[in-house]
This record gives sequence, C-alpha cells and structure tokens, in this order.
Amino acid sequence: MIEIFRKPERTTKPRQSGLTHVLDKGMSLSDIDSLLEVAASYVDIVKFGWGTAVVVENLEKKIERFQAAEIPICCGGSFFEIAVMRGQLDEYVAFLKHYGFGLVEVSDGVLNIEPDDKLRHIEKLAKDFTVLSEFGSKDSSVVVAPSRWVKGMTDELAAGAWKVVAEGRESGTVGLYRGTGEVRTGLIEELENSIDTSRLLFEAPQKAQQVWFIQHFGNNVNLGNIAPEEVISVETIRQGLRGDTLGE
Repeated sequence: MIEIFRKPERTTKPRQSGLTHVLDKGMSLSDIDSLLEVAASYVDIVKFGWGTAVVVENLEKKIERFQAAEIPICCGGSFFEIAVMRGQLDEYVAFLKHYGFGLVEVSDGVLNIEPDDKLRHIEKLAKDFTVLSEFGSKDSSVVVAPSRWVKGMTDELAAGAWKVVAEGRESGTVGLYRGTGEVRTGLIEELENSIDTSRLLFEAPQKAQQVWFIQHFGNNVNLGNIAPEEVISVETIRQGLRGDTLGE
C-alpha cells in the first residue's frame, strides 16, 4: 500500500538514469549492512574513495557484501591516476580483475594526463570494464571553460565511457561548483544544450546541490559522491517526500 505514495516515473534497478553513486570513505561491515538494510534499492554504485582500497582491512569482505547485493563497485579515479603515475597500470587492472570489479573510473583531476592519452586509456579499459570517466579539476584555482567541458565529455563518451562524472569532489566546492558550493549554472546550461545529460553523473555531496539538480533535471538525474547516510535523504528528495521538493 505504501507504493501509492511513490512517484511512478522514478526508475528502478537496474537503472540507466536516476543513479545514486555512493562514496565509501572506509565503511565497516556493520556500516555496509546498515546501508543495505535500509537503502539497497537506492544504491546503484559504490565507489571506494581515492586509494582507500589499499589500506582498509576489510576489503575482501566488503567486496563480497556489495557483490552479493548486486551493487557495482569501483575504486576512486585517484587510484587510477596513482597507477598511471607509478607505471603500474597493468598491475592495477590485474587487481580489479582479481576482485571482480566491473567498473573502473578514469580521471585526471590531479595528475596532468594529456587528453589524447586519457582517451586511449578509456578506449582500452572499455574492452574489459564499464568505464566511468571523470572530467574536471580537483584544484579550486583551476576554472575550465564550459566549451572545454563539452568537448572533453563528448570525446570521452565517444571513446567508450558509459557515463562521464562531472567533478565536484567530496567537498562540493570545485569543478561544477564555486568555492561557496554554489552551482555554476552557466556551465550546466552549456552541458545540457550539448550533451544527453542521462550520460552524465553530477557529483553533488551537499544537500542544496542535490536539491538543485533534482529540481532542474527531475528525479531521475544521476547524482554522485553521496554519503552513505544521505542515501535515504536523497531518495526522499527525488520522490517529493521532503519539504525541499514537496511541491515539485
């Protein structure tokens, strides 16, 4: 009976749009069990942030939990950049295959990777993985022109990326956002005029940002870097069950 209060247009798993991409900064198994208990239907991807997979002591069991729940997992793009910088990309790929990762994130948010080299990495990795490419700098002093966002994202999709992640970082103060966390609306307008936004995943760690994107694009916009404890909150915003979008 509770289903009558849910929005019928909200997509269900497995989704191609309306994705909620969750950032794991080092969850315990009990944290994972709690998340799955209350929100498994709303978690579409879990990213093991930056290089946390190297140091957490529960990696194998964590992977087992998410795979049993049929939730795709990936490592943060920074891990990919570290592997490139150290000349260990083959070892990184072997690690991903060993543990059954189906997703790989390709980024250049910190390391200066030439665009053509990044596209070659995407094309090569797309033969064995579903690729999430990330576009945008993690450096708050670097402001990339909207036209460069459009070209970069379009090229990465053409190279084989499934979705392109629009950089916002864990803080929500770079890339898509001004230092205050305010959305760069001119950039968003340029992107939506040029690219199918269902192919984009917008990192939106702050509640105000989540509300903005859902109000702007509708409840099936792809949102990333969502904290595990915020998954239910995001879903209520998507479905008009919280004051922020009650009248939408």
